[in-house]
Amino acid sequence: MPKVYIAGKITGDANYKRKYARVKGILQKLGFTVLSPASLPEGMTAADYMRICFAMIDTADTVVFLPDYTQSPSALLEHQYCVYIGKPMLLYHSIVKEEGQC
Repeated sequence: MPKVYIAGKITGDANYKRKYARVKGILQKLGFTVLSPASLPEGMTAADYMRICFAMIDTADTVVFLPDYTQSPSALLEHQYCVYIGKPMLLYHSIVKEEGQC
């Protein structure tokens, strides 16, 4: 199964766990193994999270960016990292057509 990492807004989004769980379920039904930053424990520093997320990005075959990723400094950094290392990227709505926003 191809591995995908989900990138999007977490900080400041009170519903991020529900959003990421829904997206994870959809991607799993499409046959992906999903790596999600929303599954990480709370209470670490931003730098700790980024180190772990970069490791998950390195492990993933592709990074899927949610529509709100441009509203997140961390997700924008993940996007820049993907560009820098040449990691394949997809926009969520380019592979999943559904009504409403994530």
